[in-house]
Amino acid sequence: MSISRTKPRSVLLCALAAGSLVTLGGVAPQAASADTGSLHDVLLIGNAVSGTVSFIDQSTFQNLGSFNIVPDLQQRLASFSVIQWIDYGLANADEATVDPSVGGTRYVDDMTVSPDGKTLYVSRANLDDVAAFDLATHAELWHTQVDGIHADHMALSPDGSTVVVSATTSQVADVYNAATGAEIGTFATGSYPHQNNFTADGKYIYNESIGVTLLPKSLNALKGALQLELVDAKTLQVVKKWTFPYGLRPFVIAADGTTMYADLSYLNGFIKYDLNSSTTLATVNQPFSASAANENPDNYPQNSAHHGIALSGDQTKLCDVGTIDDYAKIVDVNSLTTLATVNYPTGSIPYWAATSVDGNYCFVPLSAGNAVSVISYSTGQEVARIPVGNFPQRGRLAKVTDAAIAGLDSSAG
Repeated sequence: MSISRTKPRSVLLCALAAGSLVTLGGVAPQAASADTGSLHDVLLIGNAVSGTVSFIDQSTFQNLGSFNIVPDLQQRLASFSVIQWIDYGLANADEATVDPSVGGTRYVDDMTVSPDGKTLYVSRANLDDVAAFDLATHAELWHTQVDGIHADHMALSPDGSTVVVSATTSQVADVYNAATGAEIGTFATGSYPHQNNFTADGKYIYNESIGVTLLPKSLNALKGALQLELVDAKTLQVVKKWTFPYGLRPFVIAADGTTMYADLSYLNGFIKYDLNSSTTLATVNQPFSASAANENPDNYPQNSAHHGIALSGDQTKLCDVGTIDDYAKIVDVNSLTTLATVNYPTGSIPYWAATSVDGNYCFVPLSAGNAVSVISYSTGQEVARIPVGNFPQRGRLAKVTDAAIAGLDSSAG
């Protein structure tokens, strides 16, 4: 049985978008299926336009099938108020600027799986909600509306009790009980909050903001607070902030807990940053591809020149994704020099990066190529290209049960 919880959206937030355009200590979610089975390491790929999540075996690189995350699409659309239809139209119009060929519909923004491998959580982008599904039965367990007009990136606490979702236009992140979908609270963010990461011990949440992406680069000063913040996961209070000159895009923090590698809006490369001293240690400018060299920064996908960065398991190499350049580079961490480059067809829109559970491979979704590129950190070569659904974006590692795999649709990406 699906439980829906809805809260009113603010008309003020709609105007803002148009103009600029756990319980703490709660119970971990219990899936309807009693099957425990063995757990398998998979890569989840959110296919934004097709509204599916692809499951890829991390050992064989086989696409095991997909999971439909919008079985209730028509019911959700039919339930929209006038304000919600306005919000939906604004969100679609904004996303259409990324790749006009596939339009602006986005159903998957981010996804993750419970520690027991039974429950899939999805932030459903332009539907502006977060939903939970039983992976074995495909039953929707609950969905809850997110503040603002777009549900952005999410994170699940290590104990599986708490879900955090960035509410793009509201300058907050919403926090939910993973078992019930009930809202626990919110915490303040910068402008257009984006990526969320829990620390390994679950005590803190990192949240970064990208700024109002519809404003041109020349008005960067008006894009709002561009920051990374550290939030106490128990009190939801911000305990530390770091500010940046441009929007903070995908980031990864090294095992030392201090060194961060991050993409910034408009930067054709990445920075190395020390969180203790709040200092940029290095700025790495990567070469433009021939097709990107003369591109207007205002045409970059949501202001992103590079949008994807990951660390190898041994922490010696970076996987740096050139979104406008149609390449991925393997970079030596010590010298910050490029060791190898994998080039993709022009217009592939490589987006995000994730490192395999064994630490040996970098997974790069090709949004306009409807595929995932697998790159060996050791050789710098692409070892596989895996077809997936329409407009893949975020990739995440997960462990899922036998029953979850058995229930996937093997006929679709």
